[in-house]
Amino acid sequence: MKPIDEQHIAETVLVVLDITGGDEETVRAVMAALEERWATSGISLAHRAPGAPGVRARVYADILHPGRQ
Repeated sequence: MKPIDEQHIAETVLVVLDITGGDEETVRAVMAALEERWATSGISLAHRAPGAPGVRARVYADILHPGRQ
Protein backbone atom coordinates (compact mmCIF):
# COMPACT_ATOMS: atom_id res chain seq x y z
CA MET A 1 0.00 0.00 0.00
CA LYS A 2 1.08 3.54 -0.63
CA PRO A 3 2.32 5.49 2.40
CA ILE A 4 -0.08 7.83 4.16
CA ASP A 5 0.99 11.46 3.76
CA GLU A 6 0.00 14.79 5.29
CA GLN A 7 -2.57 15.46 2.58
CA HIS A 8 -4.57 12.43 3.70
CA ILE A 9 -4.88 13.65 7.30
CA ALA A 10 -4.78 17.43 6.91
CA GLU A 11 -7.97 17.85 8.95
CA THR A 12 -8.49 16.33 12.38
CA VAL A 13 -11.79 14.69 11.37
CA LEU A 14 -10.26 12.64 8.55
CA VAL A 15 -8.87 9.18 9.24
CA VAL A 16 -7.13 6.55 7.14
CA LEU A 17 -7.92 2.95 8.06
CA ASP A 18 -5.87 0.01 6.84
CA ILE A 19 -7.97 -3.14 7.24
CA THR A 20 -6.55 -6.66 7.27
CA GLY A 21 -8.74 -9.74 7.39
CA GLY A 22 -8.55 -13.44 6.72
CA ASP A 23 -10.45 -13.20 3.45
CA GLU A 24 -11.91 -10.67 1.03
CA GLU A 25 -15.48 -11.22 2.26
CA THR A 26 -14.51 -10.23 5.81
CA VAL A 27 -12.65 -7.11 4.67
CA ARG A 28 -15.60 -6.04 2.49
CA ALA A 29 -18.00 -6.54 5.42
CA VAL A 30 -15.88 -4.28 7.63
CA MET A 31 -15.71 -1.58 4.93
CA ALA A 32 -19.50 -1.77 4.46
CA ALA A 33 -20.06 -1.36 8.21
CA LEU A 34 -17.74 1.67 8.30
CA GLU A 35 -19.57 3.16 5.30
CA GLU A 36 -22.83 3.00 7.22
CA ARG A 37 -21.36 4.83 10.21
CA TRP A 38 -19.22 7.51 8.50
CA ALA A 39 -18.75 9.15 5.13
CA THR A 40 -16.02 7.01 3.56
CA SER A 41 -14.17 6.57 0.30
CA GLY A 42 -16.33 3.49 -0.29
CA ILE A 43 -15.57 -0.18 -0.60
CA SER A 44 -12.19 -0.49 -2.26
CA LEU A 45 -10.51 -3.46 -3.83
CA ALA A 46 -8.87 -5.82 -1.38
CA HIS A 47 -5.51 -7.32 -2.20
CA ARG A 48 -2.98 -9.83 -0.93
CA ALA A 49 0.64 -8.86 -0.42
CA PRO A 50 3.10 -11.62 -1.32
CA GLY A 51 4.44 -13.23 1.84
CA ALA A 52 2.02 -11.37 4.14
CA PRO A 53 -0.95 -13.07 5.78
CA GLY A 54 -4.52 -12.03 5.01
CA VAL A 55 -6.21 -9.59 2.67
CA ARG A 56 -5.75 -5.83 2.96
CA ALA A 57 -7.68 -2.71 1.96
CA ARG A 58 -7.57 0.99 2.79
CA VAL A 59 -10.52 3.25 3.60
CA TYR A 60 -10.55 7.01 4.09
CA ALA A 61 -13.27 8.29 6.44
CA ASP A 62 -14.66 11.61 7.60
CA ILE A 63 -15.77 10.90 11.16
CA LEU A 64 -17.92 14.04 11.47
CA HIS A 65 -20.24 13.19 8.58
CA PRO A 66 -22.65 10.29 8.87
CA GLY A 67 -22.63 7.53 6.32
CA ARG A 68 -25.57 6.01 4.50
CA GLN A 69 -27.66 4.80 7.41
